[in-house]
Amino acid sequence: MLPKKINGWFSIFGILIMLTAAMQGKTSVTKQAFGQTSDGTAVDVYTLADGKVEARITNYGGIIVSLRTPDREGKLDDVVLGYDTFEGYRTNPAYFGAIIGRYANRIAHGSFQLDGKTYSVPKNDGDNALHGGIRGFNKVVWTAREVKDGIELTYVCKNGDQGFPGTLTTTVRYTLDGGALRIEYSATTDKDTVLNLTNHSYFNLAGQGKGEVLGHIVKIDAARFTPVDATLIPTGELKSVRGTPFDFRTPHAIGERIDANDEQLRLGLGYDHNFVLDHPEGQLAEAALVYEPTTGRTLRVLTTEPGVQLYTGNHLDGSITGKQGIVYKPRFAFCLETQHFPDSPNHPSFPTTELKPGQEFHSVTVFEFSAGSR
Repeated sequence: MLPKKINGWFSIFGILIMLTAAMQGKTSVTKQAFGQTSDGTAVDVYTLADGKVEARITNYGGIIVSLRTPDREGKLDDVVLGYDTFEGYRTNPAYFGAIIGRYANRIAHGSFQLDGKTYSVPKNDGDNALHGGIRGFNKVVWTAREVKDGIELTYVCKNGDQGFPGTLTTTVRYTLDGGALRIEYSATTDKDTVLNLTNHSYFNLAGQGKGEVLGHIVKIDAARFTPVDATLIPTGELKSVRGTPFDFRTPHAIGERIDANDEQLRLGLGYDHNFVLDHPEGQLAEAALVYEPTTGRTLRVLTTEPGVQLYTGNHLDGSITGKQGIVYKPRFAFCLETQHFPDSPNHPSFPTTELKPGQEFHSVTVFEFSAGSR
């Protein structure tokens, strides 16, 4: 890991939060009004600061609105894409920063079988269901409460919502500690169901909106990935990355091979693929490491999940105007979505995403930030 360096904030408000957290040796949590939904439900945003990182998270969709981290000179910048105000998050077509559920990624033909019964999820990605259907976890207001070093969000999703069986109670806890944002997911159900949760933050370690991420250097702990068909549904194969542009077992710049003559890259318009992590499922271990040379920022991703989706913002087409009026263009960000594999309910050989009554789903992902000298 690169050495950590702590310094500076953007604003007087940020300085006060930073100093308070540093002096107390813990994470401070402040709450502000953020807006309201079309039905008048109040939406809040919570600022978490631990003296090293500042994270702003709203209870609408559990969205990470901003993540400010220092570069090698101690200058803080926001390293996630998004919007300046709540209005942008009402639709949020790119899912910036959101909790994704009930089923992250794709389900082929919007259909799966469970206990001999066929269930249908709304098709919102061609012939497929994407990220939980038309109104997924990213578009609901969660119940929030403060906890030690952060906040906890809870949402009860009723049986049959978006076609999924079972009343599902989900909690997502965000905490800051030592420059790391920890996301802890838990869920229970009263009926057999399927579940796949992730966070969909778009990162640019040079600072949000500061151009393409092709110079970011990536390492992923995966010897295999799941190839896809023309609709980005896994074929079922677990393919070796050896000799392909998907081999990130040693560090490579994102842009080094992204335009290679490779069918999978053509299908995804770049990287939009699930990597099969080498560590055992359920064990918190490093999944990926990303380094941005101009700022010295490093992002280390740890997870208990069996997979991680590398997505390089291929569908950011200039139609979205984000923070500070910046137009987001292709490859302006990357995502590392820790997850179970896409379309797992239709692939019995993949790690199961089934959750039964009496069981508790539990998953942890950590985004750990640092910065070092050249």
